This record gives sequence, structure tokens and C-alpha cells, in this order.
Amino acid sequence: MSDEIRRVGMIFSGGPAPGANAVISAAAVSFLDAGREVVGFYQGYEYLQDYHPVTSRLERNVHYRELTLPDVTGIRNTRGILIGTSRANPGKPIRRPSDLDDPEKTQKLRNIYYAFLDLKIDALISIGGDDTLKTANYLFEFQKRLPPNAKRVRIVHLPKTIDNDYRGIDFTFGYFTAVDFLAKEVSNLREDARATCSYFIVESMGRKAGWLSYGVGIAGEANMIFSVEDLEESMMYDEKVRDEETGEERVEKRLRLEALVDRIVNLMINREKKQNKHFGVVVLAEGLAEKFPEVYIRDVPKDPHGHIGIGKIDIGRLIAKLTAEEYTRRTGKKKKVTGVQVGYESRCSQPHAFDVMLGSQLGIGAYRALVEEGLDGHMVSVSGQLELSYVPFEKLVNPETLQTEIRYIQPGSDFYRMARFLEPRAEPEER
Repeated sequence: MSDEIRRVGMIFSGGPAPGANAVISAAAVSFLDAGREVVGFYQGYEYLQDYHPVTSRLERNVHYRELTLPDVTGIRNTRGILIGTSRANPGKPIRRPSDLDDPEKTQKLRNIYYAFLDLKIDALISIGGDDTLKTANYLFEFQKRLPPNAKRVRIVHLPKTIDNDYRGIDFTFGYFTAVDFLAKEVSNLREDARATCSYFIVESMGRKAGWLSYGVGIAGEANMIFSVEDLEESMMYDEKVRDEETGEERVEKRLRLEALVDRIVNLMINREKKQNKHFGVVVLAEGLAEKFPEVYIRDVPKDPHGHIGIGKIDIGRLIAKLTAEEYTRRTGKKKKVTGVQVGYESRCSQPHAFDVMLGSQLGIGAYRALVEEGLDGHMVSVSGQLELSYVPFEKLVNPETLQTEIRYIQPGSDFYRMARFLEPRAEPEER
């Protein structure tokens, strides 16, 4: 048992996720019960990154709070995030390992480090998605470059995302709650479609991968699920795009929208002819938007981590419009096809028992990693029957690019095949 860590800091960064307070509570209670102090920093790195010992000190109960047992007991099943969150990105200027030696590019990391020294923080619990993992690794690597006698603030990371696209862990907390919440919406839309003989094209959150859209489609009994993992070579074409930073041109694979629309219209016609069903719901993963022709995404703003605002494209509405037009062209009939976006409403929904248990175990894992195992630069992971393990940052972050890798659904895997088994088996209608 390490006695070095007497005062631990905690940040939550990125989008909300059900079960957030279970993580915060379990971690805080573990340290407090052991006679140690816990500091929760408000709004992720928003205030930490601008710390200055003279002009921008952090104020108690404004920028951070010292958590007590009454603060963190009885909240594991609650909605929201006790200490708030933001997408502040203190590592934005860093592109390669050499940037960590640049005083200008690491200024915000240095500010955070000095803030920790000012508040006598011995270790940091980072809770967030892969972008937050990158920041945790930046802080870890930054401290390696400090003088040998400088204080080191140990860092562990707890994986969070409703997208479930994380390497190093089977399922992330909040995923199953979000799936269940959104699946109920899809089920409701399916009954609406049945009553009105119409179709809904549902764009599901999930960022680049299809985990959330697949879960929502399977649990919500959608008639078709389509994500980036389903893209075939025949549906793609080469398009020249210009890099915003360098101005250089490169060739990227883009989705032919008519190919996706054809698949949906085939589904509609086959359901009519072979099943006498004139309604349905199609779930599309929002990550498809990044494969859209450049004309649709060129002017879409990016977040502080450089990701395009996929939700602003509204692919559900766009594909619904194109689908209705193609259906009429091929059948001579009109069909109401409505585009809907889902996702945000699930992020602070009431967490399910599994996510409360998973989040609680991750929180306890932070204590065990830092105090029992004496670890630094590790992510806490859970597998099987909530068995804890600890994954070094170096296995999750590319050491040459400092980037994380997205975990996609593996085509041909049993999870992938489950969705295919549940879709209608019908030969495509010739165009």
C-alpha cells in the first residue's frame, strides 16, 4: 500500500455518459475512507489549463471543490456529472513527440502541472474518452521531461464513452444505458411508422464506429442497420481533398450516397412485395458523415479536438429526402420518409444497474491502481465478471504519432453477424 498519495485530483472531460457519478463516487469514497483527500476539478481542463500563480489562481468552490463523504455518498445512481465536464483540449498544439519538448506547445500542460503543485495534488484520476486519454498521456509524457528531482503527479485514466469504441476494455460505462434509452425511441418510431405506413431514417450517435448504432438497432428492432463497418468497395469512389493545414491534396475514399439510398429503397420495396409491410425504421451511424462527399462536410466546424461536428450535417434528414425521391422514381408512388437524430438525450439518462456496477468498479480501480499497485501512466480496465486490469498508456497510444486508435466492430465477428441475422433476408430489387 503506497502512502505517497495523500491528495488526489479528479477531472471528467468530454461528453456526458450515464454512470458518471458512480465512477466519481466510488473513486472518491475509496480514497476518503482511506484517510486521503480528494479534489474535484470543475469542467474538465477548462480552468486548469489557464492557471497562473499570479493572474489566474484556482479558487475553491469556483474552479474546484474538496470532496467530502456526504458529497459523494448516495449519488451513484444519479444523473449528470457532479464536477461537470468540457471539451477543453490543453494538448491541441501537440502533433508529435518532439512537440513535448517545445515550451510554447506545452504551455497549457505546464499550467496544469503547476496548478497541481499549487494545490498539492499527488495523483490525477482522468475520466473521459480517447481524446481525454491522449491528454492524460501528454501530461504523463510531459512529466518525463522534467528535471529528475521535480515532483511527479501520477496519472491513471478511466475510459468513458457511450460510443464504446475504446481499445483496452470490453465495454465502456454508459454504453448499455444509452443503447437501452435510444432503443426505446427506435421502438416508438417503429410503431409510429407502422401506424402511418411510413419510414424513419434514424441517425444514431457513436462518432466514427458503429457500436452504438448497432446496439440501438438490434435492441430497438430496426429493419436495417448501416455503419462505416458495412461500407463496401463498390459503394465508394476516390475524391481529391485539400488538407486545411498544409494545403496539400490527397485522395480519400468517399461514399456514393446513391449506393446507400439504393440499399434502403431495396429494403422498402422488398418488405412491400415479400412481406406486405409498408413501414420500417433504418438506423444509420453518424460516423458515415465523415465518408460523405467533400461538398457536404467541407464547411462543417470542428471541435477543440479537431473532429468535425458530425451532428450538424444531419445525415438522417439528408438520406431521408434522397430515399423518398428514389422510392418515388422507382415505384411511381410517394412514401413519407422522415429523418431523426438521436443520442444527446441519452447521455445523462438514468444509469442502469450494470453501468452503475461497471462505473463503480472503475472508480475503485483508480484507487487500487494508484495506492495498491503504485501505478503511473495506466488505464484502468474491466473484463469478464468485472475483473480489474491495468493497461499501460504505451499500449493504447501510438508512440510515434501520440494518437489513439478507434475500435471498430470487426466485420464477420459474432457481434457483427448478430445484426445481419436479424435483418430481413430478401434478394435486392433490381434498379
